[in-house]
Amino acid sequence: MLGVPHTSMADFIVAYLFYSSFGEVGRVMIKKELFFWPLGSILRAWGCIPVDRSNAGNLVKSIISEMEQVDFFKLAVAPEGTRKPIKRWKTGALVIAHEAGIPLYAGYIDWGTKRISCGKKFPLTGDHKSDLKRLQQYYEELNLKGKHPENYITH
Repeated sequence: MLGVPHTSMADFIVAYLFYSSFGEVGRVMIKKELFFWPLGSILRAWGCIPVDRSNAGNLVKSIISEMEQVDFFKLAVAPEGTRKPIKRWKTGALVIAHEAGIPLYAGYIDWGTKRISCGKKFPLTGDHKSDLKRLQQYYEELNLKGKHPENYITH
């Protein structure tokens, strides 16, 4: 499941509480630098996975490997990859979903309207650049507001 927009640490907290209210346990990738004591233990207990963002290829392979080790694995990903404004979203979530043969859901938090959703199932074609473009257009049409709107760019 994608989590868009990602402009604040509060996005994780709200999404975690929302998802867990359904009795679900989701995983989320978080930069390894946040896994220091005592925060690292808390993050792991919440289902967070430390990731090394310096090598995208290894990151995708390691996540798929973790998925294959269990019967049930739900992963939340912010395609922006950071809370800062960026010019280009990352395709990692699309690659993971396509390679693992799992569905991708376009989830969101709209701080402007105070709505949160697991989103709709988003069909993937395997052409990651084209899929990403369609995905960004979908999110743009939703007119979402991030907690820090100046940090959210859809295109």
